[in-house]
Amino acid sequence: MHTEEKISFRTRLMIIAASLALLALLSILHSCNEELQIENSYPFEVEIMPVPKSIAKGETVTIRCKIRPEQKVEDAKYYMRYFQYDGEGKLLLETSQPLKPNDSYKITKVDEEFRLYFISTISASQAFDIWFFDNQGHEKRISFQFNNKS
Repeated sequence: MHTEEKISFRTRLMIIAASLALLALLSILHSCNEELQIENSYPFEVEIMPVPKSIAKGETVTIRCKIRPEQKVEDAKYYMRYFQYDGEGKLLLETSQPLKPNDSYKITKVDEEFRLYFISTISASQAFDIWFFDNQGHEKRISFQFNNKS
């Protein structure tokens, strides 16, 4: 009976080893995904028309912008936020109310020009950054600096 137990043990051991090898092979085959990886996240550029180098208190500067995606993606959404770190002024998107610093604002015009308006509220130099970003993690920073116009 001792010999039969050894054979039975060996048989069970071989069945377990074969099962483990089969599971390993199946997991390797399952991890090999033959589907094509389709890129649906593309970077973008921001075109800004030239702006004046100086501004007076109460003066408005028009900033003409255009977002140019590398490729149009149906579910892409674009946003902007700004932060003024020197001077005091107001930034408006198209004809909206003044934007609040560090709040996100959706940009609905892609591949067509939209306008921002910066209004100086003091007689001093002005400096601010506008961050453009999308829902895919891409972002662009555009910096503006205006000297005081006497």
